[in-house]
Amino acid sequence: MAASQDYDVADPDAALLFARVLDGNGGGRVVSWEEANQWRPGRAGEMLWLHLCRNADGLQDWLEHELQMSEPTAELLVSDDTRPRALREGNALVAVLRGINFNPGAEPEDMIALQLWSDGRRVVTLRREPLQTPRQTLAEIDAGTGPTDAGALITSVTEHMIARMNHSILDMNDNIDRLEQADPEDDADEMLDRIAVIRRNCLALKRHMSPQHEALERISRDAPPWFEEHDRREIAESIDRLRRYLEDIDISKESAVVLQDDIRARAAASADRTSYLLTIVAAIFLPLSFVTGLLGINVGGMPGVNDGDAFWVVTGLCCAILAVQIVLFWRWKWLG
Repeated sequence: MAASQDYDVADPDAALLFARVLDGNGGGRVVSWEEANQWRPGRAGEMLWLHLCRNADGLQDWLEHELQMSEPTAELLVSDDTRPRALREGNALVAVLRGINFNPGAEPEDMIALQLWSDGRRVVTLRREPLQTPRQTLAEIDAGTGPTDAGALITSVTEHMIARMNHSILDMNDNIDRLEQADPEDDADEMLDRIAVIRRNCLALKRHMSPQHEALERISRDAPPWFEEHDRREIAESIDRLRRYLEDIDISKESAVVLQDDIRARAAASADRTSYLLTIVAAIFLPLSFVTGLLGINVGGMPGVNDGDAFWVVTGLCCAILAVQIVLFWRWKWLG
């Protein structure tokens, strides 16, 4: 990979996030941009890993001419088309994967794309926004316990990416558990808003993670020969883990729907009880209001106007009507 000033990126310091030459034993050494440009496979087992910021100026031309990529492949690696996919191009593996965005202020459904290219001797990963997954694999390499070849590096990054997805799923499940234990009568509207957010997150994660499942299956099935059998087994384990996470998302979504329906049913039942009580009260006072309204009209000739006992007669009549109503309501089981 000879250096070429004609096709160098405008700002190598901004383009290169980190670079390591893996020694084949789990460790690696730091290399600069200039060293990476001039790197050639040395002793057996050595491999170059470049982690780049894909929006650096001139990066597409550098990928095409320094790494001998085809124009469509280089364009894919630096583009904003981030739907997960994987393909084989000769002896090279090209993939676009997505990881959970754990940057401050980000929502779980905000996914970050990680573009990947490898010919077995070199691995290039690219991202636009900060992504913590490659740093986990980098920490293992710096500790001497990292991957030993290109296939192991790809499977390591994939495993860390999928494992971090589980954190968001567990957080949603914890939120659902807390909502299930809460009293809906405290603040039903707030609980419904939180459940709606969880349902949106579940739908977004499912929409983004389902294509990733297909991309990993494509890697396992169509990767070049340097992607060894044990690497395919590791990818198969990652696929199985991702499948379980997708099932967990479905369960979380269904739990949120059940909880949402339960809260709404309780709110509706409470409203029905209130309406029922108001109806009973109205039914009790309707005939009493009719009697008092009839006797309260201001016209001449009303009987008992000058009779001192008329008030008590009317009061007794109202009490008798009330007693009859209570007996009838009880027999009709309206008060049960």
